[in-house]
Amino acid sequence: MKPRRLRVIGGDWRGRKIDSPAANSQVRPTPDAVRETLFNWLQDRITGARCLDLFAGSGILGIEALSRGAQRVDFVEADSATSRLLKRNLASLDTKQAVYSMDARRFLRQVGGHWDIVFLDPPFRLGMLNESIMLLARHSCLADDALMYIESEKELPSVTLPDGWAMLRQKQAGQVAYCLAGPAME
Repeated sequence: MKPRRLRVIGGDWRGRKIDSPAANSQVRPTPDAVRETLFNWLQDRITGARCLDLFAGSGILGIEALSRGAQRVDFVEADSATSRLLKRNLASLDTKQAVYSMDARRFLRQVGGHWDIVFLDPPFRLGMLNESIMLLARHSCLADDALMYIESEKELPSVTLPDGWAMLRQKQAGQVAYCLAGPAME
C-alpha cells in the first residue's frame, strides 16, 4: 500500500511533505483546516513547549508543533509499522525526537513525563479517550498550566477532564469534534 502524503502547514517546515499510512489504515490524520485552527489557538504557547503526541500516527500534530518552535515532542504510537514510518518522517526533517513504539496507556503508566501541551487523538470508538485523560492526570504528566488538544468522534457523549479543568475552545469539522482543554480560568 502506498502511503498518503501530508503537508506541514506552518512554521519552519511549512510546505514540507511527510508520509502517512495508506488510506485504508486506521490512522486518520488531522485535516489541514483543523490543524490551522488548533495552532492558531496555541500560537502564544507553542514556542519552547514540551509536547506529547499520544496516539501519534503519522506524527503530523507533533511535527507541526516542532515546526512552530516547540522545544521537544515525545511521540507514542503502538503500531510498529506506523512507528517506523514516523521515525522516517522525523529523520527526513533532520530532527531527533523520542518515538515510543508502545501502547499509549502503558506509556503513561510506565514511562510518563511532564508536558506543557498534549495532543490526544485516540482511535475512535474504542473507549481510550477518558482513560487516557485520567492516566495523564493520575501520573502527574501535565504541567500546572498545561493544555490538552482532544480530537474525537462528534457523537462522543462526554469527556471527563481532570479536576479544575474546563473546555477552553471547541469546534466540529465533519464527523470530528475537537477542543482545547486546560485549567479553568478564575
